[in-house]
Amino acid sequence: MPTVISTPAIDASPVGAVIIPAGSFTMGGVPEDKFVTAVELPQHVVTFQKEFALGKTPVTQKQWLEIMDSLPENCPDHPDKNCPVVCVSYSEVRDYLDRLSLSSKKLCRLPTEAEWEYACRAGSSSIFPNQHNISLDSANYLYDERGNSIGEGRITPVSQYPENAFGLSDMIGNVCEWTADHWHQNYLDAPDDGSAWIADYTDKSRYVIRGGAWDHLPRVLRASWRDWAPADARWDNLGFRIAHDL
Repeated sequence: MPTVISTPAIDASPVGAVIIPAGSFTMGGVPEDKFVTAVELPQHVVTFQKEFALGKTPVTQKQWLEIMDSLPENCPDHPDKNCPVVCVSYSEVRDYLDRLSLSSKKLCRLPTEAEWEYACRAGSSSIFPNQHNISLDSANYLYDERGNSIGEGRITPVSQYPENAFGLSDMIGNVCEWTADHWHQNYLDAPDDGSAWIADYTDKSRYVIRGGAWDHLPRVLRASWRDWAPADARWDNLGFRIAHDL
C-alpha cells in the first residue's frame, strides 16, 4: 500500500499540484463491486518508483483563460470561473499543456490512467475512494441507481466536496477527465510501472477517460470505472487535470 501523507505537499505549479508519493497499488475492479466489467480486469499490481505531481483539481475556466485566449468552443461561460473547463478536445488539452509548460518551465502533461487511479484511491482498495458507498455529500452526480434525479444537475465549482487522503479534490464526479492512455479493452499486458499504455494498433484516436461526472449514475464514479472518448470529443461533462514529473 502507498504511504498516505497526512498533510499533502503542494508543488509550486501555476495551477496548484499535490505531490503524490511513490508506492504500489492494485489497479482494477475489486471483488466486492457488483458493477465491475471486463474492461476493469484483470486486477494487477502497479508500482511507482518515483513521486509525481498531480493537479489538486480539474483545470478551471479561470486557469484555462490565464493561458489561452478564450474558452473552448461550446464551453459554458460560467459566472464562477472556478468551475472546470469542459468541451475541450484532446488536441486542445495538448495545446494548453504545451503553453503551460512554456510559462511554468515545467513539462506539464496529462496523467496516465494508472497515475489517475492510484491518486484517486489514495491508499484505499474500496469500490469508491475510502468507502464502499457514495452519497451526495461526497461528490457531484445526478442520478441514484434507480435513475431518479437527486443531484445538482450541473457542473459545480471545484473543491466543494471533501478531499481524498492525498489532498485531491473532484477525483470522482463533477467532470470526467482525459488521461494520456489509448483505450484498451482490458488490462491484459498493461504496464506495471504506471507509464501510459500507448496503442500498438492503427486506431489511436480513442483515449481513456476517468472519474464520472455531474450527469452520471453512482456506478460511474467508482474508482475503477473507465471508458473512452474520441480525441475530438467536446463534451459538457469532460475536462482534465495536469500532471508533471518531479
